[in-house]
Amino acid sequence: MLEARQVRKVYDTRAVVNDVSFEVNPGEIFALLGPNGAGKTTLIRMITDILKPDGGTITLNGKPLTGPNRPRISYLPEERGLYKKVPVLDALSYYGELKDLSPRDARAAAVALLEEFELAAWAKKQVQALSKGMQQKLQLCTALIGEPSLLILDEPFSGLDPINVQLLEDVLRRRRAAGSTVLLSTHQMNKVEQQCDRALMINRGHMVLYGKVGDIRRQHAEHAFLVEGGDVPSGVPGVRATERVNGSVKITLERAAQPSQVLRALLERGVAVNGFTPVIPPLEDIFVNVVVTGAGLDKGRSGPPTIDQEPLLGGAR
Repeated sequence: MLEARQVRKVYDTRAVVNDVSFEVNPGEIFALLGPNGAGKTTLIRMITDILKPDGGTITLNGKPLTGPNRPRISYLPEERGLYKKVPVLDALSYYGELKDLSPRDARAAAVALLEEFELAAWAKKQVQALSKGMQQKLQLCTALIGEPSLLILDEPFSGLDPINVQLLEDVLRRRRAAGSTVLLSTHQMNKVEQQCDRALMINRGHMVLYGKVGDIRRQHAEHAFLVEGGDVPSGVPGVRATERVNGSVKITLERAAQPSQVLRALLERGVAVNGFTPVIPPLEDIFVNVVVTGAGLDKGRSGPPTIDQEPLLGGAR
């Protein structure tokens, strides 16, 4: 649906987005990750045609982002903005009209969204009467109204309590089930694991991770397993180290060791193995490791990574 090819943006001779290529498929929730200053906001502003790239192309459904027939994209920026002294329903209806809905359709869509986000009781109140979390939900409604082809959300969970976080997650699931496409930028890695199909991470303008979220986590596993059952004796072939973890034993294997052979060796030594589970690192640990080590930023590689190389999985294991 969304396709970026070798997109580049330069400020003062420095490439803040450096030959980034990726695809967002129809009906998926795609994560855009990176530390502060990585180039995420610049990339989003090029996708929304706020900024023009200095190189490369960005298309949506095969169409350019400019011109009278430009695709409909909705963008929720991290910096919020609502008209404080306007009634909630009127404010949301206004955003619907900005997206080419008729006044009647805009009001009907606004009423439906306020009900979905449990804000209907506040429809006639001024925006400034809402709490911070309620205003955040209203801001999300302004992004959703008009049924955009692509929904870009920058830190949408900010300011929401756990109940409203779950409400937003349910809304995103329903939107995805209905065929909507979402580009999600967030620092909450647990939400990426729970919600997103695939992810792109950029660091200092470069692509450093790209692929399915599950594949990224598995590729960065440390070749370790949790053994549930009895203690693991010393000297098991292929086992480099052992460690007690919450009642289980974490075994780290030698790089060349085959897990099936290690499991067979444990059973032959009489270990009561009730579970033998790969240790898959959380995405947050991978994020920190990639940023701290600067993995994937090798300037000596032959050329920029492309979408044909998915997954691009940088970082030391």
